[in-house]
Amino acid sequence: MSTPLPFRNRIDAGRLLGAEVVEHNLPEPRIVLGLTRGGVPVAKGVAAALGAPLDVLVVRKLGVPWQPELAMGAIAGGVRTLDERLMQEIGITESELERIVDRESAEAQRREMLFRQGRPAPEIEGHTVIIVDDGLATGSSMVAAVRYVENARPAGIVVATPVGSKQAVQNLKRLVSEVICLATPEPFYAVGAWYEDFAQLSDADVQRLLEESRQHEYPTELAIS
Repeated sequence: MSTPLPFRNRIDAGRLLGAEVVEHNLPEPRIVLGLTRGGVPVAKGVAAALGAPLDVLVVRKLGVPWQPELAMGAIAGGVRTLDERLMQEIGITESELERIVDRESAEAQRREMLFRQGRPAPEIEGHTVIIVDDGLATGSSMVAAVRYVENARPAGIVVATPVGSKQAVQNLKRLVSEVICLATPEPFYAVGAWYEDFAQLSDADVQRLLEESRQHEYPTELAIS
């Protein structure tokens, strides 16, 4: 699959990804889950293309204390995935790990409450669940998301992303029904390298995108607040 890079923004990437996902004729009923925050505008385009409901999946990276962007694992719900080899190599202690897990779990709970606004978690059992992020670098956050969704007994799990490293895509193919990825450039560098506009999203942006999706409104541009 060959896709011109970079994507203009996440909305543009979501539109292109949505068109590709439709071609795969995924079984119904379907639900689309966007990883917060960056995966939500991409997932919105996929949900629009499928005519499927959109919801969020809050995943928090477990960053190395002195290099927070380096992931040593991730959490989603009560599911924790860890890179045991990395942790051993850099000497992360159990107490250090637990402090990070506690902090990120509290932030995940805050976001769940904010984005759901009292609504229950979506029905997943028996559905084809399409989990979407704006890109896959190591894939650790997506692995945690997949493990979490597995516990809800879906009919199938599909990972969909505009861009990803070949290693992350190959690793995830062993875990899910299908991985749909528009581009796997090498060398990969970072997810943001493949977007012209990769601005951070706020909580308010995510809330607005979810509300627009519930109202079936799909703007051509994403105005970052």
